[in-house]
Amino acid sequence: MDGKGCWRGNVFVERLWKSVKYEEIYLHGHDTVSGDRQALARYFDFYNRRRPRPALDGNTPDTACFNLGKPDRLYSGCC
Repeated sequence: MDGKGCWRGNVFVERLWKSVKYEEIYLHGHDTVSGDRQALARYFDFYNRRRPRPALDGNTPDTACFNLGKPDRLYSGCC
């Protein structure tokens, strides 16, 4: 990111937060900050370890980056 307002600098972060909002925040309203933190920790674990991506040939980011085997649990919704 170059800090000059170019949309390409933020596109990946914006996509991530869109996924977080629509798959976790809007579906599960949390009453406390600690509940939000726990839910986000669970969601990011799910997002990186168990949610396959078509762009990564059906692999998760962890399997693609760390050359791990296929995930032990296929995508069947969040957490």
